[in-house]
Amino acid sequence: MKKAPSRETTQQTRDDLLPEYDFDYRDAKPNRFVTRPEDRGRTIVLEPDIAEVFKSSGSVNAVLRALIEAMPTSAH
Repeated sequence: MKKAPSRETTQQTRDDLLPEYDFDYRDAKPNRFVTRPEDRGRTIVLEPDIAEVFKSSGSVNAVLRALIEAMPTSAH
């Protein structure tokens, strides 16, 4: 059975590797192979009790649109 490395050994290894991973990102270029998603709006986080009622973004949008229509026109 092999002995697990001690914390000191792990820390020493981590310190030994740091200079190798000191990257200079000034010359970095965007990844041309990544597809960028279309602008799909904003991400909103719902409270858990609200998320139980609204199972999809479509249902949330429908209720919000109805609420906007019910609001006085000066509030738009």
